[in-house]
Amino acid sequence: MPDGGSFIGGQGFPALVLNADFRPLSYFPLSIWSWQDAVKAVFLDRVSVLNEYDAEVHSPRLSMRLPSVIALKEYIPAARRPAFTRFNVFLRDRFECQYCGEGQPTHDLTFDHVVPRSRGGRTSWDNVCTACGPCNLRKGNRLPREIGMHPRQTPRQPTSWELQENGRAFPPNYLHESWRDYLYWDTELEG
Repeated sequence: MPDGGSFIGGQGFPALVLNADFRPLSYFPLSIWSWQDAVKAVFLDRVSVLNEYDAEVHSPRLSMRLPSVIALKEYIPAARRPAFTRFNVFLRDRFECQYCGEGQPTHDLTFDHVVPRSRGGRTSWDNVCTACGPCNLRKGNRLPREIGMHPRQTPRQPTSWELQENGRAFPPNYLHESWRDYLYWDTELEG
């Protein structure tokens, strides 16, 4: 058990994990490892330690400060085509109803088939968008032109890069000070 610090959200001393290009593996959810996994990766020489906590771990022959930011030594390319999952559809649509534009907690968002399944619509990137409960009920099994409800953005398959960019808009609950430079280092500065 580490000495000299507190536990964060039940996960003590998480390490921000960066790819070999010094960008997080993912922004949302943020790529973090437990301190145990980070220490193991250090000893296996799979990561470089970029920043550390004040807390230390001790063994009979060794003590080391816990890593707070680590970078993989080998680059892991992002998947070219993201998986078609509920989370990725929400992330593509920025957790907003595509009909009224209101941001919603995930438990209040639903899917809408733009062309309803009862009318031949498929469950695919190109036909599914996020909708709040009231908008989804109002649209029902009608086509957008029949009710005058059109998605704000035409549903389509996003790239992994687009999902990462959307994820940056949703900061995690916990950000250690040592992480900030690595999360936002490539953000355009205001003039």
